[in-house]
Amino acid sequence: MRPVPQLTLPADHPLYRLQRGALGVGGIAIVVCAALGIAANDPTPLLRSYLVAYVFWTGLALGCLGVLMIHHVTGGAWGMAIRRLLESGARTLPLMALLFVPIALGLPRIYEWAQPEHVAHDPVLQHKALYLNVPFFLGRAVVYFLAWILMVRALTRWSLLQDTTTDPKPGARLELLSRGGLVLMVLTMSFAGIDWLMSLEPHWFSTIYGILFIGGCGLSAFALMIPMAALLANNPPVRGIIKVDQVADLGKLMLAFVMLWAYFSFSQFLIIWSGNLPEEIPWYLKRTSNGWQYFAIFIVIFHFALPFALLLSRSLKRSAAKLAAVAVALIVVRMCDVFFLVQPVFRPEGFSIRMIDVASLLGVGGLWIWFFVRQLEGRPLLPLRDPSVPVLE
Repeated sequence: MRPVPQLTLPADHPLYRLQRGALGVGGIAIVVCAALGIAANDPTPLLRSYLVAYVFWTGLALGCLGVLMIHHVTGGAWGMAIRRLLESGARTLPLMALLFVPIALGLPRIYEWAQPEHVAHDPVLQHKALYLNVPFFLGRAVVYFLAWILMVRALTRWSLLQDTTTDPKPGARLELLSRGGLVLMVLTMSFAGIDWLMSLEPHWFSTIYGILFIGGCGLSAFALMIPMAALLANNPPVRGIIKVDQVADLGKLMLAFVMLWAYFSFSQFLIIWSGNLPEEIPWYLKRTSNGWQYFAIFIVIFHFALPFALLLSRSLKRSAAKLAAVAVALIVVRMCDVFFLVQPVFRPEGFSIRMIDVASLLGVGGLWIWFFVRQLEGRPLLPLRDPSVPVLE
């Protein structure tokens, strides 16, 4: 058999321009965040905005890992276009583990249950203190990241090994690990969503919250992978290899995750609305008053209704440029959704978007995209001997 082409990222690829631009914007945004934090003489607003940025970009990395394992279990040519991109997105998790440090250091400024003076006078917080306490919270975060990073290392190592041999063992290992890994991902991501987001309001709870967090992460991953795949498809060395049918399949999967997120969100709302219990409805009351109701309508329209209508179009899904435009818009709306989950807790006086919110998202995002593109260096941009797709020669 002739040696397969390596298809690595050339030095003049547009992704490098994206990487440099992201790093520049991210660096400026970080300086702005630092300046605003110093000017306020209080790091609390910065930490609360940082939490939004951190959860979104970490969720994006987790979504990449989850979708990658779904591909290994189900197979299909749709994964050929984005498999290396998914691996690179998942390989940003060590960076996100490092960026968790500011949250770990600032827990009392973010979470009510981490403030002893509040716990001492709140029977509900005392009752939940066995789970919601600082050492256990940090210990769980360490376990989450260790599990995620170890899975990423194994998946990427065996994936690269698969490119060098026709032996089916690496593919079988990838599928076996992904089967168990998906179960582990559902558990760890559910608990991470509960820890990082739901515990912001410790008096409130939702049994579907973890699954809602997982659905949002998966949607974020597809929303990023589609424009990245379009960028690869239009430039050497893989121009002409990624086909229209694969792009359309990615559009269908993104539509499925749009519907999945909407189903979970509506299910949570319907159950709480029909129950009308005083310990459950305050979560929605905060988000449907003082201007937040207009932001909620914005999310309903642009997170579900409009993308759903657009993605029903067959011609749109078969156009890489149009599909990428919808995906980029969904990335922005996904940021808004995470913002909607967090900030009403800290801004009960009314809806507002501040400069520090935008700067935090751009700062963390710039670092994430820089690190993401760096993970593509020296690796084949497409799986070369995946048995689910034709051998590239």
